[in-house]
Amino acid sequence: MAPLALTRGDPSGIGPELALKAWLRLHEDAAAPVFFLIAEPEPLGALARHLGLAVSVQPIVAPAETESVFRHALPVLRLPGVVHGAPGVPDTLDAAGTIASIEQAVALVGSGEAAAVVTNPIAKSVLYEAGFAHPGHTEFLGELARRDFGVASARPIMMLWSPELAVVPATVHIPLAAVPQSLDTDLIVETARIVAHDLSVRFGLPAARLVLTGLNPHAGEEGGMGREDLEIIAPAVKRLKEEGIDVRGPAPADTLFHAAVRATYDAVIAMYHDQALIPIKTLAFESAVNVTLGLPFIRTSPDHGTAFDIAGKGVANPASLIAALELAGRLAAHQAPA
Repeated sequence: MAPLALTRGDPSGIGPELALKAWLRLHEDAAAPVFFLIAEPEPLGALARHLGLAVSVQPIVAPAETESVFRHALPVLRLPGVVHGAPGVPDTLDAAGTIASIEQAVALVGSGEAAAVVTNPIAKSVLYEAGFAHPGHTEFLGELARRDFGVASARPIMMLWSPELAVVPATVHIPLAAVPQSLDTDLIVETARIVAHDLSVRFGLPAARLVLTGLNPHAGEEGGMGREDLEIIAPAVKRLKEEGIDVRGPAPADTLFHAAVRATYDAVIAMYHDQALIPIKTLAFESAVNVTLGLPFIRTSPDHGTAFDIAGKGVANPASLIAALELAGRLAAHQAPA
């Protein structure tokens, strides 16, 4: 299997530290996936020395070198240019490198030189100041899928996955007040189809069990607390069942996430951002992984941000990045030819 491509993320955040610590944790584990980082090697080596991390940083010219390097050094595919910001002090001049790292990782998966993309955290505010036109990573990856892979119908969907719980928000980064008018039956059906497909193809669950939450408290109390559950979500469940998808709902979200009920499904499709993310961040804050479904390539990411407030202090926890690398390796191995 080809190595995993790890993007730099914002170099002033905790991404570089996480990459160093992930390599320290994984490089002696023969069962762990090997990866290379797309970044500027010199500041990474300086950071390792500053933090007292026993990591040798070795530049490579091609991903194929990763296997021979990984056991004794962190392979770094050189990103042209220099880093302008400092730990905890981002600089918009670094935005171009952040974007280029993502683009290169996707291109290397497209060429077969990398097996999957794992992305370190970006600071959207920094990218916006530099003219970035996408709401975030997920939407940008959807554009790259359409541009570089020719998949005109690519619709990326964010799933937060952990061994304890997997959740998908049907609507994502929009105001809560905009959720009811943004929900429609077609959106929910398309989302559930993609989730069911990718759980089958990527995760090896041919008959994935899905649950749709209600939008309103108690799933609307048969219309007594809002009509959306009856008029938008219930018809989506009916259509999905007619297509042979194992789905139920709308289910009251307040009773859906305790252990006994979690054993009855494989993923929850929630109606809005916090309805999905609060449960998984409560249950698996350090081990949850952001997985982008609906793409022609595998992409995972740690489920946290750049954490500028602790960047460069040596206290960043690499658990979520390690989980993202391990899940990407598992998914890539599952789809690799025998």
